[in-house]
Amino acid sequence: MKVLFATSEAHPLAKTGGLADVSGALPAALQDVGVDARVLMPAYPSALEKAENISRVFRIKLPEHGETSLLRGAFPGNGVPVYLIEHDGYYGRKGLYQDESARDWPDNAMRFGLLSQFAAWLAGPKTPLDFKPDVLHCNDWQTGLAPAFLRYESAKPTPTVFTVHNLAYQGIFPPDVLKKLGLPPESFSIDGMEYYGKLSFLKAGLYYASHLTTVSPTYAGEIQTEAFGMGMQGLLATRGNELTGILNGIDMREWNPVSDPHLYAPYSADNLAGKTTNKLSLQAELGLQSDAKAPLLGMVSRLTHQKGSDVVIEAVPQLIKLGAQFAVLGSGETRLENAWRKLAAAHPGRIAVKIGYNESLCHRIEAGADIFLMPSRFEPCGLNQMYSQRYGTPPVVHKVGGLADTVTHATLENLANGKATGFVLDRLDRTSLVDALGRAMILFRHKLAWQKLMRNGMTRDFGWAQSARQYLGVYKKICRA
Repeated sequence: MKVLFATSEAHPLAKTGGLADVSGALPAALQDVGVDARVLMPAYPSALEKAENISRVFRIKLPEHGETSLLRGAFPGNGVPVYLIEHDGYYGRKGLYQDESARDWPDNAMRFGLLSQFAAWLAGPKTPLDFKPDVLHCNDWQTGLAPAFLRYESAKPTPTVFTVHNLAYQGIFPPDVLKKLGLPPESFSIDGMEYYGKLSFLKAGLYYASHLTTVSPTYAGEIQTEAFGMGMQGLLATRGNELTGILNGIDMREWNPVSDPHLYAPYSADNLAGKTTNKLSLQAELGLQSDAKAPLLGMVSRLTHQKGSDVVIEAVPQLIKLGAQFAVLGSGETRLENAWRKLAAAHPGRIAVKIGYNESLCHRIEAGADIFLMPSRFEPCGLNQMYSQRYGTPPVVHKVGGLADTVTHATLENLANGKATGFVLDRLDRTSLVDALGRAMILFRHKLAWQKLMRNGMTRDFGWAQSARQYLGVYKKICRA
């Protein structure tokens, strides 16, 4: 089985969020189950810097895009092959999707239209490569046009899988982009990629792909409803029989407190002593009061309405009175960034906020915090709640999407039978969050019970093996069809 995995980002070559973590780990897991999986993505400066054994495959001049090259290299560490689309005008800049002021690049339609075109070309019957994919696996709106290109290129197009990592990001552009990218006018209809008079890259993927997947079973059901469907619920419901929810995994080698090079001290489920060392060192790094007994709440997140950051901000005054400290890392909406800055200024030594993203600090917060906050309003899968369990940092989550699929609520029964791994909110509001964290902090003070909760999460298997086998099953199914 040969699979071309098209994505706009992949860790460690380029990353803005969870899509990169999936795109960096899943192809390697697919290789472990016998799939010849190769990644296609843009040649961002960071990708050119970090990929290994880069060579040029060919150079071509395209009518709408100009000079473009295809490079081949390999991911560092696992050696998974990667094809990089080199176009200095499109990808030779700092931001993947936005400039330094968090404004979308005005040419994103052309940038990711080119990515989709290349994906369809390299996976289609006219591919110039000696690698002829059985399946093209596309990810999120940035590759959504690829199934459409394939459909209009061939009477028997290469089967495609389109994975929705977050339905909220839809790639909406003016309809004149259609002509620039060479797609036929008939594709711009309600039975196609037209979305309220605009062109939707996401809808193109949802409509034209052979099979759809989401990154958790619960999210697959949620997006077929009005509450979570983001305007696409009708189309998704009609494709319900061709929609599969497959839970994301995590890279168990990279996210391992025993060997994590970013941590101050190693620790494990059998030896938790290093957890306290990481907490005290993180407090010192961030300027928090040194106090092993103070519940340290960690949050690594986009600071957005979706992630529930506003609800956490509302709850902070009550949680501070309960003795909590905060370690926050993230960026997002300006009003929420500013609100966190004000809270940090008002509570020195109790609240530390770092605006931006720092991979190394992310690992240290997961290891140094006692409780991890992830109260998302919706969450297709989420990875940080799995990282936090792996690091013995029980998460507090809202019962949606992948959070519902991966965190087992700490009821008395679940604590007794060893299944509890965190705290799950049925409703998301300030009162519910404070109540859940209050109960968590009470349990935190009971050392033996808390350590049992920590070990329950640390010993769970969140690896990619099972998910990779499920994806292989989908590939085989659409190839037979």
